[in-house]
Amino acid sequence: MNALTVRSRWMRLREHLSATGVPDYRFRQVVAAWRGSTAETFADIRALPPDLRSDLADRFGSRLHPLDEVAVQHDEHVEKVLFAAESGARIETVVSHYRAGWDSMCVSSQAGCGLGCTFCATGAVGLVRNLTADEITAQVMHPRWTRDGLPRPASVAFMGMGEALANPHVFDALTLLTDPAFAGLAARRVTVSTVGFAPNLARLVTEHPQVTVTLSVHSPFPEQRAALIPLERRYPLAENLAVLDRHVATSRRKVYLAYLLIAGVNDGEADLAALAGLVRQRSRPELFHVSVIRYNEAAGADPSYRAPTTRHVDGFVHGLRARGVHATRRRQLGTGIDAACGQLHARYLQPG
Repeated sequence: MNALTVRSRWMRLREHLSATGVPDYRFRQVVAAWRGSTAETFADIRALPPDLRSDLADRFGSRLHPLDEVAVQHDEHVEKVLFAAESGARIETVVSHYRAGWDSMCVSSQAGCGLGCTFCATGAVGLVRNLTADEITAQVMHPRWTRDGLPRPASVAFMGMGEALANPHVFDALTLLTDPAFAGLAARRVTVSTVGFAPNLARLVTEHPQVTVTLSVHSPFPEQRAALIPLERRYPLAENLAVLDRHVATSRRKVYLAYLLIAGVNDGEADLAALAGLVRQRSRPELFHVSVIRYNEAAGADPSYRAPTTRHVDGFVHGLRARGVHATRRRQLGTGIDAACGQLHARYLQPG
């Protein structure tokens, strides 16, 4: 899909400029200002004539970015920003700074989430609403990231608030983010994580085959997985894995299976053996990589859930490798500021 067909404000803006006889290069000037974070409003785009700046502000609102920065939290390696959309909906965006010198951004696709995963703070919020393509891309392109002259994060992951593939606007956002005429990110530097929204997973690997895919597994047993991820009852893990089997066969791209390890729930020998067997059954098992995640306490999650010991997590990873499965432990950053996997809630769950 060409970026210019994206159903967002950018399409409407281009159509308006074309209909009023404005030369095409004016549209490119607006995009350049947005991409370069040299302007926060249409009035700031000095390359445009004053009357055009005024017209665009009247028709499309004054700001280029539809998110307001509300609050920021830091720890040693992580920066978490609370944004508010013009509707008042709140979301959180996380940037992790790695010692190797590169940064990764975790963006939200929904305010809240309606899938009710029992380990996740965002799921405890419930769905407030889907984010628009403009709100998703604004998290990446917001001028706050480059005000100090720093480069944008090297990679972007749809692992923030919400189930990305439950929001149809995510496809438009991916187009905006990866098209060279817009944000220009390399598709292979973009990851979309899903708990298993199978129809849109199939659409994702068809329309954006170079985007990296992470599928949350969390249990190899259907009933146990349904207790963790209720969507299992609608779109079983087997259906999602079949989509990924076809994808890796045609694209030869590695895919990731996330496994959230919860003490006494899904961390036993039977779980380990069944998970390894599940991977070995794949059409190209060498292209499936298990990313083991230590459970983080999360507001609104099942209070009986506990984190396993670090030693047990390492032992689980070793057990997968011993069974011929590619596996690593995912490094967790930001747990102290509720910025790690499953912890985002944008203050919806705070008392009062």
